[in-house]
Amino acid sequence: MDVDLFGKTKDETAIERIKTFCPPEGYYVAFSGGKDSIVILDLVKRSGVKYDAHYNFTSVDPPELTKFIRENYPDVEWRRPEKTMFQLIVKHGFLPTRKMRYCCSELKEAGGEGRFVLLGIRWAESYGRSKRKMVEACFKNNRTFHERPIIDWTDKDVWDYIKSNNLSYPALYDEGWKRIGCVMCPMAGTAQMLKHEKRWPQIAKAYKNSAIKAVEKRKKDGKLKETNFQTGEEMYHWWIYKPPKDDPDQTVMFE
Repeated sequence: MDVDLFGKTKDETAIERIKTFCPPEGYYVAFSGGKDSIVILDLVKRSGVKYDAHYNFTSVDPPELTKFIRENYPDVEWRRPEKTMFQLIVKHGFLPTRKMRYCCSELKEAGGEGRFVLLGIRWAESYGRSKRKMVEACFKNNRTFHERPIIDWTDKDVWDYIKSNNLSYPALYDEGWKRIGCVMCPMAGTAQMLKHEKRWPQIAKAYKNSAIKAVEKRKKDGKLKETNFQTGEEMYHWWIYKPPKDDPDQTVMFE
């Protein structure tokens, strides 16, 4: 791994950051089972600081991922949602979209309130994440702080660290998956959603069934006029094939 101007490798710098900002009660480590959180958890262990690691089970994570976490990280605490993704779809009356991702707030971003939360977010991941700071208060709760010790790492840095430290990682990466997240996330785009639909047909079927139930609930509640969809099948088809500009003009919740 490359060294900086002070002669330190990136992992040494990251460990120094972790030690510097660690609060007396220790860190809340947000663990997803993906490559970045695998690196974060290993760096925390190496740093010797106090911590507790948590995984937010979304109910639509790839089965291969949840199996990997169970087998390789038995000490990570699972946080299960009050409602599954499919129950949330019926509750809200529509499938999650790019502009209305209620799933993120209710399934992925909960936990760690009032704590110092360690995250594996990096600038190289996206334009939105390139605006993040290494340490900053959560915009929803200023008593919660987010720290991103590997924020300046590249993808190559992450993989070099994993390989050089012989860390286990989900086999999906070896199959060509670049990022591992929720199955059929609307942020992925049509091509990826179709790829997910083919790979995990049972989860895709559950999405479609939830859309059908959501439309039926709208009919029962007299709210069908609020959407152009007359059937759940229509909603599901639009959800996959819609251009991004056709998302409903609703409140943007999260980056």
